[in-house]
Amino acid sequence: MIVGFIGLGTMGRNAALNVRRAGFDMVVHDIRPQSMDALAAVGASRAASPAEVLDRSDVVVTMVFGPKEIEQVVRGENGFLTTSCAGKYWIDMTTSSPKLMRALAGEFQAKGGGPVDAPVTGSVDAAIRGDMPMFVGGTDGDVEAVRLVIEAMGELRRVGRYGNGYVAKLVNNQLWKIHAAAIGEAMVTAKLAGLEPAIWWRVMKGGAADSFVLQHDVPSIFAGHYDPSFPIALCLKDLGLIEELMAETGTRNELTRATHDRFKLAGERYGTSAGEMTVCKVIEDDANVALRVAGDWVAPWDVVHPEGRVGRSC
Repeated sequence: MIVGFIGLGTMGRNAALNVRRAGFDMVVHDIRPQSMDALAAVGASRAASPAEVLDRSDVVVTMVFGPKEIEQVVRGENGFLTTSCAGKYWIDMTTSSPKLMRALAGEFQAKGGGPVDAPVTGSVDAAIRGDMPMFVGGTDGDVEAVRLVIEAMGELRRVGRYGNGYVAKLVNNQLWKIHAAAIGEAMVTAKLAGLEPAIWWRVMKGGAADSFVLQHDVPSIFAGHYDPSFPIALCLKDLGLIEELMAETGTRNELTRATHDRFKLAGERYGTSAGEMTVCKVIEDDANVALRVAGDWVAPWDVVHPEGRVGRSC
């Protein structure tokens, strides 16, 4: 089985490296040619377009910025639909619109292909280790056909029909972003009331307020880098998609909208390339306090794969 991979950013590059470690021959493409270098260095071949990747692969994985980019991969000039999709499988890990992606999948399927959605959760360290939880939707046959590729990148969590993966990812990120924004308010309140951040963090873990955000992301505030591996630009894109989905379903969204506004403010103050947890820096700066804590805080992007090697070719 030859695996194609399109989109070699922070998350995609590390996911692709794990596919290569699993022993799959690979064909890769990214709109930034230099982004293919790391995969080429471990034996992957380069392709000039999405269509060429599909032509040369049995399974293609995509992980690009958002709806506009993935639509270009499928419908654009030299996209998937300009070549044969028959007998090919497409695993998409992009955070995107369920409505758009169900339409694109239908077009891919109509040309004989098998679409699977598998958006991921976690952070870049999970992508490096290869243990990202993945929300996987599609027919049983299509999912089983690509199971080994998915499991090379992370943990397969079945969510039903195609498109449900995007829904799961959006509501996952909805809770993630709300909690990220709320943590800044809680931490600053605690410090101003006399409870130091290190003690606050230690006693919150394992209690009713615990979460992935509290466990994983608070150290980026302590370290002062606020985790630029997931920038505000991605947060704003995701929150826009979440609000779009809530509008489609007619769901009340006051908490989500307030969170979106807080992230917009963080982007205006610190730039959209700043780390996601700068949403808490807004509260720090307004209160004129700092939440730095001395310690050996390992940045997510500095995590090393446990094997640190690349597998043999199939």
